[in-house]
Parts: sequence; C-alpha cells; structure tokens
Amino acid sequence: MLNPFEYYFRAFYEGGIFVYGLTILLMYATLAILSFIGIARFIKREKHIDYNKLNGSPFTPGISIIAPAFNEGVTIIQNVRSLMTLNYSRYEIIIINDGSTDDTLEKLIKEFELTEVDFAYNEKIKTQPVRHIFKSTNQAFEKLLVIDKVNGKSKADASNAGINAAAYDFYLCTDVDCILERDTLTRMIYPFLAEKEAGEKRVIATGATLRIANSSDIEDGMIVRMRPPKKLLPRFQEMEYIRSYVLGKMGWSMINCVPNVSGGLGMFDKEIAIKAGGYDPLSFGEDMDLIVRMCAYMRDNNQQYIIRYIPSTQCATEGPPNLKIFGRQRTRWGRGLIQIMSLHRKILLNPRYGRLGMVVFLYNFLFEFLAPIIEVIGILYYIYIVVTHQINLPYAILLLIFVYFYSVMITTMAVFWDQIVHRNYKTWAEVFGLSLMAFLEPLLYHPLIVFFALKGYYFFLTGQKHVWGNMQRQGFGQKKPDS
Repeated sequence: MLNPFEYYFRAFYEGGIFVYGLTILLMYATLAILSFIGIARFIKREKHIDYNKLNGSPFTPGISIIAPAFNEGVTIIQNVRSLMTLNYSRYEIIIINDGSTDDTLEKLIKEFELTEVDFAYNEKIKTQPVRHIFKSTNQAFEKLLVIDKVNGKSKADASNAGINAAAYDFYLCTDVDCILERDTLTRMIYPFLAEKEAGEKRVIATGATLRIANSSDIEDGMIVRMRPPKKLLPRFQEMEYIRSYVLGKMGWSMINCVPNVSGGLGMFDKEIAIKAGGYDPLSFGEDMDLIVRMCAYMRDNNQQYIIRYIPSTQCATEGPPNLKIFGRQRTRWGRGLIQIMSLHRKILLNPRYGRLGMVVFLYNFLFEFLAPIIEVIGILYYIYIVVTHQINLPYAILLLIFVYFYSVMITTMAVFWDQIVHRNYKTWAEVFGLSLMAFLEPLLYHPLIVFFALKGYYFFLTGQKHVWGNMQRQGFGQKKPDS
C-alpha cells in the first residue's frame, strides 16, 4: 500500500513522463511530414534550376573554402586535391595548419610547390598568432592558400584564422577529411541568391546532407560508389546521419528553426559571422554556438533571417572507426551542448529571440539536453518498480514494444525515403542491410550515445580540460572492382 506522498509522486512522475514521451513521438511524426513536403518541393524546384548557367554567370559570388587541419598527414594531400576539382568558377581553398606536430605542413609544401608570401592578413577575429602564409608557385594550384599558425587547441580558432584570410563574402567551412560533391558550392550558394532575388529574408547559412564515407569507393578524391560502412559502429553512424539530416534538419528547415549547421559542411554569410564574433575558441560545440550567436545577432538588430537546408548528399566524411575515437567525439558533443545551454541561457523562452528562443532552444533543452538525464532516471525508476512489484507488467511490455517499433519505423522510413529520392546506394540490398541496424540501435548504439552525452555533461561540470585531439584518420582507399 502506497502512502499519500508515494502515490502523488508516482502519479506526477508517470504522468510527466507520459506527456514527455508522447510529445517526442508527435514531434518526430511532425518533422517527418514537414521533411517529406520540403523534399518534394526541393525536387520540383530542381527541375527549373540551371546550375550551369549560375556557375557561368559573371555575377556569381566568390566562395572561400575553409578547412582547418591538425595532424592530418594521412589524408591531407588527397583531400586538398579533391577540393580542387569542384565545379565552380570563383572559389579559393584556405587550409589552416593549426600547429600540427606531424608532417601535414611538409606534405602540403612539397606536393603543391608552396612558398611563403607577404599577405595582407586582417585579424578581424582574434586568434592565436599566424606564423606563415603560403601560396603555390605553380599556376595549377593558384586557388590554394595555406596558413600555418600556433595551435589554438580548438577547430574554432583555426576556422577564425581562415575567415580572417578569406577574400570572398561567403565561406564554406568543412573538414579536411571530408569529400565534397563536385556541385556542392553551386547548390549551397543558390539559396542565398534565390532569397535575395525574391527580396525575402536574408539567408545567413545553408547546410546539406552529410554521410559516412567509410567503405565507399574513392577515386582521385571523389566518391565513385557510395556504400554503407561495413564496420558496425560507422554503420550505425550512417543510419543516424540519414535520419538526422533527411528527417530532422530538413523538417526544421521548413519552419526556419534549424538548430545547427554541421561543422563538416556549412556555408555562411561572412559579414554576419564576423559581426557575431566568429567561432568561440572556448566552445566544445563551435558549429552550433556560431549559429546561435548569428541568429541572436540578427534578432538583436531587428533583422529577419533564414537558415536553409538542402536534402541532397553533398559531403561524405570519415566516421570514427572505433569506440575510443567515437567516444571522444560524442563526449565533446555532449559537453558542447551543455556549454551552449549554459552560455546562452538568456535565449531560452525569451520572446525577444522569436523562434530561436521559443522553439529551437526549447526543443534543444527539453529533448536534446534533458533527454539522456530523463532516460537514465526512467531506467532506474523502472528497475525500482519491478523490484518492489509495483509494475503492471503486461502494460509495461506493450509500451516498450510500441516505443521500440516506433523508433524502428521512423529510422527505416528515413533510410528508404532518402534512397527513393536520391538513389545514393547502387542496390536495394544495401538499403535493406542498413535498415536492419534500426532494430539493433535501441539495444547497442543508443545506450552509447546516452553514456557519452552524460560523460560530456560531467566533464563540463567538473571542469575537465580538453584540447583538439588527433582523430587518427585511417584515410580512404581507392576504388575496388564491383563484385
């Protein structure tokens, strides 16, 4: 027999968890519907866009590609060559060697015939000192600029140095281990130009779908055959990325509530990024932090803005291949999230910041930041009521089955919808194989996500030190013959 306190506590807790869980389910369903509408509109619009005409126009804006590098000697040459093959008329490539201790800089100098030059480096955003700036003596590599600077202990500091050196009004931030599609710049600049021509709100950033390149066939720095990763951990990440980009961010884009533009692939309005202060070198989630501050800047100055997402895959990256590197990455992400919630807490539920405060921050707080905490408390509570024989077992089992298969349905739907629209994989067998991971995710992958998120929270609260570590790239192999 429960005493009154236990009775009301259980009623309040279980009722709250029911509302919380139901809200999550409804939000996923809503995002899925919005995503389908958005992708359908994108496909219809694509039929009427002549990207070749845009690329050949003398009014096409220039774009600076900014790619920080720290101990990337394994992949640096192949990836820089990949960036040089992009189909765009006006762009430059800025590689920032952030105090690498391996042979990254030496390889760049030798391969691209670099020599130190006098360069009008204007430090609009404060960074660690720049030591040398290099250009090539070979006209074939005239697009390439290499900055050698003191290590800033973060990707953010290196990115800021790239922004300072950028010659053009728009910049694309990526990682040197990323492989971009040849039409990436054309597709990602288009929303900036389209909205400007229509006289609508100012586009301050665009993003696109990013995938895991592990196990894909690479030739001359380009993906010639997309394959699902063979190893279990990268395979889970591929499935997660598809769901996140195709359903999540595309859905949020439909209501102008994109919570984040990936640091692996994002195009930005340089003027707004600089006015917002650039990347925060002390942030552990510098990409999300920049978007928050750019949006806050626009609201503080009574300017209307838009962030757009493109549902097509424009970038592939090397995912962490083992648990050690994966854990380091996800712990940093968790730490970055709690840091952003803390630093920008004034935005939460603040009507002054419009959708940023009332939708984006509220969602991130309730369903991103609090979710791991609520989940662990829920598991402990579940164990308690089982041990004390206070559980309605048939009802509990039905509830678990429903949540499990709902999760599987959402993920499978995202994977199949992505394949139907874009045909990224050559065979449907690959699609079915990847979809099967949705059945294992709640049991194997999701607990890891929760654990590393909580670890990140703990590190933030206890003030653990963190530096930009070596991600131990394995590099991409060359094309394999089809079997």
